[in-house]
Amino acid sequence: MDQVKFCPTAPSWHKSSYSIADTNCVEVAEGFTTAVRDTQNRELGHLSFAVTEWTALVDSLKSLG
Repeated sequence: MDQVKFCPTAPSWHKSSYSIADTNCVEVAEGFTTAVRDTQNRELGHLSFAVTEWTALVDSLKSLG
């Protein structure tokens, strides 16, 4: 079930504009996949989403208001 994907370049992470200093900080890196990680716990890794999955998630969250 676990998959390892080759990433030819280091991801370029950026912090969400909705992040609050010292709490609830999220970073996103976009490329062949979209990666999401906790800014305060970077060593724990990240979650990767296919572009279509990420778009569906963001659209769903936007519809919640």
